Amino acid sequence: MTETTTLDFGAQARILAGLAASVPDARLTDRTPCPDYTVGDLLGHLLGLSVAFRDAARKDLGPTTDTAPDASAPALPASWRDDLPRVLGELAEAWEDPAAWTGMTRAGGVDLPGDIAGAVAADELVVHGWDLARATGQEYAPDPAALSASYTFLLAAAGEGDRGGSIFGPVVPVPHDAPLLDRSVGLSGRAPDWTPPPR
Repeated sequence: MTETTTLDFGAQARILAGLAASVPDARLTDRTPCPDYTVGDLLGHLLGLSVAFRDAARKDLGPTTDTAPDASAPALPASWRDDLPRVLGELAEAWEDPAAWTGMTRAGGVDLPGDIAGAVAADELVVHGWDLARATGQEYAPDPAALSASYTFLLAAAGEGDRGGSIFGPVVPVPHDAPLLDRSVGLSGRAPDWTPPPR
């Protein structure tokens, strides 16, 4: 994962914060490409994972890094519009430290090398950014470096027989010449042409 070790999360964090800022309260109960998540659930999940991967970068291991990825989404706090951009910024800052990419850390209750944790963080921010944009009818152009890291991670995960347990659904076939974002979405178990159900 040497290409990931120099990844700057700042651009993707700002893109995701911008998407979240444009979500009206009236859409918090809308469905998302994640079958078990409403928009509000997804935002709560994004807040929780941003804290977790911030702390994983800092090697500040504890309750925030021990929560399993298939746990229920945390309740969305009333302060989420202030909390999410702040925590995304803290995540990006934490991964600027070269030490974040070395040694071992923990995320989702799993011990893993720092560079792999960084790749997982990139994937989470890119794919859930797509989830949020699709669910709320927003345009989405992820940071190219984060997208490349996400695709590399997902391609490797697709070759694993268990698909990471319950983290990923079955790969959705996508043409090999489709845009990289569509191919990443397909590898994550989502259909690139997903649209929200009628409100």
